[in-house]
Amino acid sequence: MDVGEEPFLLRADRTEAADDRRLRIRFELPEHLPGSQSVTLASLIVDNPVDGASVLPEKIALRQEKIDAEAGRLAWSADSLQLSGAEAGFTFPFRNILSETIRNTYFHVPLWFAMLFLFLASVVYSMRYLTRRDAKADLKAAAFTRVGIIYGLLGLITGAIWAKNTWGAYWSFDVKQNMTAIALLIYLAYFILRAAVEQPESRARISAVYSIFAFAALIPLIYIIPRLTDSLHPGAGGNPAFGGEDLDNTMRMVFYPAIIGWSLLGFWIASLTFRAAALREKLLQRIYAA
Repeated sequence: MDVGEEPFLLRADRTEAADDRRLRIRFELPEHLPGSQSVTLASLIVDNPVDGASVLPEKIALRQEKIDAEAGRLAWSADSLQLSGAEAGFTFPFRNILSETIRNTYFHVPLWFAMLFLFLASVVYSMRYLTRRDAKADLKAAAFTRVGIIYGLLGLITGAIWAKNTWGAYWSFDVKQNMTAIALLIYLAYFILRAAVEQPESRARISAVYSIFAFAALIPLIYIIPRLTDSLHPGAGGNPAFGGEDLDNTMRMVFYPAIIGWSLLGFWIASLTFRAAALREKLLQRIYAA
């Protein structure tokens, strides 16, 4: 517990694992608390050299009938706490409710960053087609859009799993979830539009214009509208994201390389998709020529 600027600790006398989800912990509480208040909130910290540490902030309420702060300071330890996970170099911020699910940051958030880069690449190749009428640019734009949608769906799935463990439901119709679903539906319509136009040049031209429109709609749907209203999702509605409570220096060592890795993987998959589409086009041209 924190009393003023001093942290005080009380170690458990006995710890017993009842099963995979339940833990029995026994404490011998001193008669007095180190503070001058009758009720003090304390955090429960369970540390294990294999599984790391788990923290429940201010989850225990301690009450004292008689207040004797000096006797309480002598009964409680003021030593600093060294966690085994911290010594091993693998830590993460201890946030109430999130707990270890915060490690989903390595998957959920980098997928969204990579999706944004893929859609941006699609816009670049769409503009290149409109200016140069290069058929390869159209195929590349479609390839980047296809992989970007896959990344977006993976982002929704990982977000839904995360929401189940933190918000209590896979889909709570939060503004961030709704706007993201609308944005992906707009991009899914991109391929419906391509399938509806048979003439190659018209299909490529209309698809290029639509790709630019879809990206222009993506930014306000995902990054602007959620900030204008209340939202459970971090980074929206006054709920900050990427602060010290979400990422520490140890997590940043994995988080930023994860963004680069997921992005490079997406670009590689898009290049394979483009090459397969180009080979398909050449094969169709030979069949029609024959």
